[in-house]
Amino acid sequence: MRWKPVAYTALGLTSLLLLGATGYGWTQLNRLTDGLATADVIEPSAQLPSTTPDVPVHEQNILLVGIDARTDAQGNPLPQNVLDLLHAGDASAGGDTTDTMIVVHIPEGGGAATAISIPRDSYVQIAGGYGKHKINSAYTYGKQAALDQLSRRGVTGPQRERQADQAGARTAIQTVEQFTGLTINHYAAVNLLGFYTLSQAVGGVPVCLKEPVHDSYSGADFPAGEQVLSGAQALAFVRQRHGLLNGDLDRIARQQAFLSSAAKVVLAAGTLANPVKLSSLVSAVQQSVLIDSGWDILTFAQQMRGLSSDGLTFETIPVQSLSLATPSDGDAVKVDPGEVRSFIETLLGTSTRVSSYSAPPSSDAAQAAQSSAPPTTERSVVPSANSTDLTGCVN
Repeated sequence: MRWKPVAYTALGLTSLLLLGATGYGWTQLNRLTDGLATADVIEPSAQLPSTTPDVPVHEQNILLVGIDARTDAQGNPLPQNVLDLLHAGDASAGGDTTDTMIVVHIPEGGGAATAISIPRDSYVQIAGGYGKHKINSAYTYGKQAALDQLSRRGVTGPQRERQADQAGARTAIQTVEQFTGLTINHYAAVNLLGFYTLSQAVGGVPVCLKEPVHDSYSGADFPAGEQVLSGAQALAFVRQRHGLLNGDLDRIARQQAFLSSAAKVVLAAGTLANPVKLSSLVSAVQQSVLIDSGWDILTFAQQMRGLSSDGLTFETIPVQSLSLATPSDGDAVKVDPGEVRSFIETLLGTSTRVSSYSAPPSSDAAQAAQSSAPPTTERSVVPSANSTDLTGCVN
């Protein structure tokens, strides 16, 4: 069973930003930026002008992704004993799909931010002419094409992997832009180990379940009610989708509730004023978080120093079906780009900042595959998603 990362990317970025929210974390944040992994993935047209901490933050959209990889943020393979602990198989079992995708919208001047979750199986047009597929495969298509091209040019080793990873990230970013109508200004990704180490570093996160659960696929085995989870237990909590009424949508609700609770834990004096916990949190972020190379995260954190645990609202895009039969990708989540864009515009209270990226026409092979494929069918209809109730228990 492949391990599916869910919430850890947002936890990593939330932890990073909250370190700069109070004086407790300021020295540690300076240390953090020195060891943070970066990649050149944002197009020049989407890059924001340089600024200083005393200037209000620009309106922007940050794409958070979780990569199903068996390496840390620096590209080092994870030890087999760690993979065993995560129920992740061996090093060759990993993939490069983005099984978490969240767009965080920061309004002009800062203030309350909005995190918009995109189900990983949303069936969309993939940027670059690859046809319609699940959105979590956009990274894979871009990376694989780059790997082939780089091999033909004789590029090998770590350099080949790094350049291919950047190409995969660009394809994922462009796909999200053309699907949502939002320009992505910054990018943050996390590896498989991230959620495990981050949830341990903060000393565990309180959660609440409406009913007891037992799921052999994810390893989730919890009683009903309130409990504090970290490490492997936290992974099992956020990755479960089997046995949940609305599958990935219920899993997203868990993710959002977990992140809201984690933010409260990170902001608590017991975390930020504890040198051991604070040092562990910084080390965990360095191991697990990769950001775009143009992001001055130190200045951004200073501009966001008014951020509180209540300053982030979680939403999920509307979906039409959880079991859309597709020609080659199995069952997917049916979404309507027009409906999604309208939802986002209403949610943000203004017209979306439409990306300047235009999708190139599909390749001949992709067009032929789509024209000859049988029509997809909708097997069920689910209500449009809305904000998660973060004050009570979840499924």
